[in-house]
Amino acid sequence: MSAIPSSKLVTIFGGSGFLGRHIVRALANEGWRVRAAVRRPNTANFLRPMGRVGQVQIVKCNVLDQAAVDAAVHGADAVVNLVGVLSQSGSQKFEALHAAAAERIAKAAATHGVERLLHISALGASAQSESTYARSKAAGEASVREAFPAATIFRPSIVFGPEDDFFNRFGWLARLSPALPLIGGGGTRFQPVYVGDVARAALRVLSDPSTAGKTYELGGPEVMTFKEIMQLVLKVTNRRRLLVPLPFALARVQAAFLGLLPNPLLTLDQVRLLKTDNVVSDGALGLRDLGIVPEAAEAILPTYLWRFRKTGQFETVSP
Repeated sequence: MSAIPSSKLVTIFGGSGFLGRHIVRALANEGWRVRAAVRRPNTANFLRPMGRVGQVQIVKCNVLDQAAVDAAVHGADAVVNLVGVLSQSGSQKFEALHAAAAERIAKAAATHGVERLLHISALGASAQSESTYARSKAAGEASVREAFPAATIFRPSIVFGPEDDFFNRFGWLARLSPALPLIGGGGTRFQPVYVGDVARAALRVLSDPSTAGKTYELGGPEVMTFKEIMQLVLKVTNRRRLLVPLPFALARVQAAFLGLLPNPLLTLDQVRLLKTDNVVSDGALGLRDLGIVPEAAEAILPTYLWRFRKTGQFETVSP
């Protein structure tokens, strides 16, 4: 671990999530004091050992509560907003989290004199999208820009890594099911980006004032269709499964039922998202503009996806 270069404090909203834990580790390793603002502090204690004693703090914060947000931001030099959900349930609604909470955090950062704000959005964020998720992400970006014009915005494609909810989910399906669905025929294109690269990018922008006010679209080195991603999952997990094209019309029918589950495998809004490619725009700023050479999915996936052994048993390999 590097020597502490300063006593700067960063508040990370959503620090206990998949991307959050990697950003916490990256910043702590560079000497930042980290305040992880989370809904359930008792589930975030695993973050503490990522820094020296007392370097990583865990605070309770509901981003729907203005007073809690203000308390979490108070005294911070930088703020990172990672709050987001892939499906809605209870009070966890797209509009509330991606738009209203984003505005609340940005206004608090401005009010408390925060130097740097990093807001995590998503590729495909658009006010014209059919998807409620994408529209709410676009609304969040607009609110952040208005409240804190110097904010840096990240728009990542699918983020992969040891605890991801995309490749691991399909790896699990490949273990249990004789077939994998190719929603919409499997032609939708993605540009998966490694979580470690996104964490390194976060560290760069918080340390570089020249990135203020800019938007970066984060994608890996390869553009892959949904079908190619499924083929890669099967290759890495050493499995043979049927790849069955599932037209969007049938996918919507399935999603209507699956979306009722507590942790749905597929929702109607996700089907709408899959109608649009999820790749970096031509001419957009990206990882290489931050001096980062992105890692390929094929190089990283074998370090954590389930792998078949000759004994017929399964194991996970930690990175």
